[in-house]
Amino acid sequence: MSQPPRIRPLSAGFSYRVGPQPAPAAQPGAAPPGPPPPQSVLDAIGEKIAARDMPAAFAAAEAALAEGYEHPALLNLSAGRLEAEGKPGEALIRLQRARHLAPGDPGVVNALGLCLLALEAPAEAEAVFRDLLALVPDFAPAHANLGQALAASGRLDRAGGAYRRALEIDPDQLIALAGLAVIAARRGAFAEAESLADRVLARAPDAADALMAKARAEVDDGRLGEAEARLRKLIADPRLPGVGTADGLNLLGDVLDLRGERLGAFGAWSGGNDILRRHYAHRFAGTGAVEHTRRMDGWLARHPGRLRSPAADSLPPGPARSHVFLLGFPRSGTTLLEAALTGSPEVIALEEQEALADGVRRYLRDPTDLSALADAGPADLVAFRDAYWKRVREAGLDPEGKVFLDRYPLNSLKLPLIQRLFPEATILFALRDPRDVVFSCWRRRFQMSAPMFHLLDLRSAAGFYDAAMTLSMRLEGQSASAWTFVRHEALLEDFTSVMQSICQTVGVEWTEAMRDVGARNADRAIATPSAAQLAGGLRTDGGGAWRPYADRVAEPFAPLAPWLSRFGYPES
Repeated sequence: MSQPPRIRPLSAGFSYRVGPQPAPAAQPGAAPPGPPPPQSVLDAIGEKIAARDMPAAFAAAEAALAEGYEHPALLNLSAGRLEAEGKPGEALIRLQRARHLAPGDPGVVNALGLCLLALEAPAEAEAVFRDLLALVPDFAPAHANLGQALAASGRLDRAGGAYRRALEIDPDQLIALAGLAVIAARRGAFAEAESLADRVLARAPDAADALMAKARAEVDDGRLGEAEARLRKLIADPRLPGVGTADGLNLLGDVLDLRGERLGAFGAWSGGNDILRRHYAHRFAGTGAVEHTRRMDGWLARHPGRLRSPAADSLPPGPARSHVFLLGFPRSGTTLLEAALTGSPEVIALEEQEALADGVRRYLRDPTDLSALADAGPADLVAFRDAYWKRVREAGLDPEGKVFLDRYPLNSLKLPLIQRLFPEATILFALRDPRDVVFSCWRRRFQMSAPMFHLLDLRSAAGFYDAAMTLSMRLEGQSASAWTFVRHEALLEDFTSVMQSICQTVGVEWTEAMRDVGARNADRAIATPSAAQLAGGLRTDGGGAWRPYADRVAEPFAPLAPWLSRFGYPES
């Protein structure tokens, strides 16, 4: 799933309140509160805030804390200074203490949620903003900030609802307007995105989210010069967070590519990815998703046949009429396939949500866990099957009597678990020219994780593809499940014939509604990098995007050569 651009906050809502210190909540092990500052100190800080002299307010709060005083407003102000200095982790400690002292202070709770957003902890931020809404249900910025947390988690449908609720309360709420502009652009509704962005930019000309949404609309409309000028100005803004700069460079690369300026385009994409690698290195460098995949494959090679799928009739049936896993490396065409199949009223789909988490924690955390998976008895397998279906229902889906489609490309790395838990399932495996796949993964944006971190470098992305395909093809040879390979290029070339064959495989009737992938794209809960492309319906272009850069990608793409041969793609 794609990562939304980071933005410079347009409105923090509640920020700082000064007044009498409330009684702190009881919390075992927490230090007792320090003495509150004299009211004259709080009054002086309040005057500085009212005069919008925040540097002076920050300094006064720090001075009071240094004297040993403690108060939620002092801690909140100190956290604000730390965030401004690029130290959100230190700010978080201050804000957690402030919330302990004043759990019902909306300003403190809101500041804590915003800090968690800055730390890219959207699930934790979501919980805090929901707490805030329990305190102040009609506070528009709280709904807008909740929307930001939901969008950062990839749940665009719920984010849109939160943004719209904010606008019901305050039609000019800028965070909500900018958030809806981003969602519209990601779904390919560019006219709507530009209209919303213009409303934001009329009042906040440097709002990065709105600038990015407008630039995307300009690119779609062919106004490449306007988009380039806007992006270069945005990238040059020193106030823009690093991840925001990377997003701007990524889109600038697309603009330059469309203009035929290959050197500049490749440099922009590379520059954006370099920023992201530095930004996320402390979290994901060395986590070894590729190594983990190769070690799993090594275990399977050393123990051929040990990870056998149980007989399908040895396990109780699931709630779905039939069960389909739609797999493949990212950018291989799974989004198009899912959009087409859900044109049938018989099909219900789970989009890129982790329903296998319980089994993964038990059996796939380390390749040595595969021994336990191989030895798992029917009772264990049934328990984790039930946990899977429970998560499906928690996602708001009722699979009863339907053809249930689980689309999550990197579930390919969980095939050992899938084949043990669901031997009755059908596997649809999407294939596309490996060079198109890896090049597209490298130049597009995904929600960051340990596997996605490998896609920020062409060489490591190609190595990841090689590892994932090696594991997948080994398991295909050992599988009791029915596998069907779907070549993306063939689907685009002869959509009707290929889809009719797929429908026969999964057990649904072909319908002409399957062609209308653009209309269904507008209702997607999660927008992948393919979402904007699908908005225009079926297209046969897009292949061979790597060719103008063949001299630059030849060396890092060396690991792909065996797969070109195996999957029948020409070498040139």
